[in-house]
Amino acid sequence: MRVSSRTVNFVLELLPSWTFLSAFLIASFVLAVTPGPGVLYILARSLSQGRASGLMSVAGVALGNFGNSVAASFGLAALFAVSSLAFTAIKYAGAAYLIYLGVQALRSRSASSDQRVPEVERLNRGRIFRDGFIVALLNPKTTIFFAAFLPQFIDPKASVAAQSVMLGAIFVAIAALTDSLYAHAASRIAPLFARAKNASAVGRYFSGFTYIAMGVLAAFSSQKTNRT
Repeated sequence: MRVSSRTVNFVLELLPSWTFLSAFLIASFVLAVTPGPGVLYILARSLSQGRASGLMSVAGVALGNFGNSVAASFGLAALFAVSSLAFTAIKYAGAAYLIYLGVQALRSRSASSDQRVPEVERLNRGRIFRDGFIVALLNPKTTIFFAAFLPQFIDPKASVAAQSVMLGAIFVAIAALTDSLYAHAASRIAPLFARAKNASAVGRYFSGFTYIAMGVLAAFSSQKTNRT
């Protein structure tokens, strides 16, 4: 499928000048590699369930973050900024879901030694993707972050919403790449835990308490514009 020159020109018009674009790419990379709740969630999945599960979490988190970017582009961030009730409702919903994931992880049983297929391999990839998506989407601070960060690189003379969506997509792509590196690195360490005695129990407790800690922190965090 050929892309018309008209479409290419439209996309190029949405991008800032090379100077601002370079600054945006550098800032996005620095923010993306800075560990936040999303990175901790991906690390927990990768360490306890392997690289495939970690990468599925990356995909889910990326889609959730992009959804927040689109929401910020079309004014949801403005709603959160003026309505503490809306912000609080979404924040507590996300925190409750994280705590729920932690409790589920703590309650799950490790696979017995006589099973041919480890429990990790039988996990539903779709569910892992869904959990990552919900964890990212139900974090209103991500929307606030995009609303504060993206306008610094937007030309008010062009379509603000279209530019915001475009830059948000670029940021999410960069974050997905760095998150994938985190997932890969964690999965390389995971076999060391797998060979250790009671590793499955340790991994289960690590994942469970990580999710619960993130939920508690999300519930008691203030309305700040930081990367998740």
